[in-house]
Amino acid sequence: MTYADLEILSDAERKQFKQHLNKMAEGLNGIEYDNLFDKIELIVDAETRNARWEYNHAKITYAISEFLINHGRTPSVFEIANKTGLSRTTTHKHLKEYASSPLYQNHIEQFKFLSTRLLTTVYELALKGDMGAAKLYFNIIGNLQPNPTNTLIQNQNNFIQINGTVLSQESIKSLNPEQLNSCIGN
Repeated sequence: MTYADLEILSDAERKQFKQHLNKMAEGLNGIEYDNLFDKIELIVDAETRNARWEYNHAKITYAISEFLINHGRTPSVFEIANKTGLSRTTTHKHLKEYASSPLYQNHIEQFKFLSTRLLTTVYELALKGDMGAAKLYFNIIGNLQPNPTNTLIQNQNNFIQINGTVLSQESIKSLNPEQLNSCIGN
C-alpha cells in the first residue's frame, strides 16, 4: 500500500481506515504484526513509526533487564522475542540498528541532560565526608574540561643521605669509572 492508494479516499474515510488498522494491529503479535506493518509501512506517518520504535525499544530494554536480573546473563534474540511478543526478525533488527537511530540519540541526550543532577548528588555525598564520592567528583570535574589545565605533576625524589652526604642517581651518574669501582670495592 502506498499514499497513492489512499488518495481516492475522503478525509473521513482515511480516518476510518486508520482506526480500522489500529484495531487490527491491537490483536496481533510477533510475525502477524510484522506482516501487517510490512503491508502498510509506506502509508504510516513518521509519528506512528517513531511511536512503534519507542514501544519496541521499551519492551526490548525491559526484557533484557529482567532477564539479566533473573538469570544472570544476557538473553538470546529468541528469548527476548518470547518475552516481548515481538517477532525474532523485529527484535534482531532493532538490536542491530538501534544505536544509529535518531530516537536512540535522543535517549542519550536525555541521559547527558541528567548528568548534572547526578553530579550534584555526588557533590553532596562528598560534602558529607564520603571520600569515594569526593574522589569521583574531582575525577569528573577534571575530565569535564575540554583541555585540562590542572595536570598533575608528580616528582619523585629518591636519594640516600648519610652524615650529610647525599647519594642520588644524578651524583652516581657523574662519577667516573675509577670512582665507581672504588665505591663498589669497599
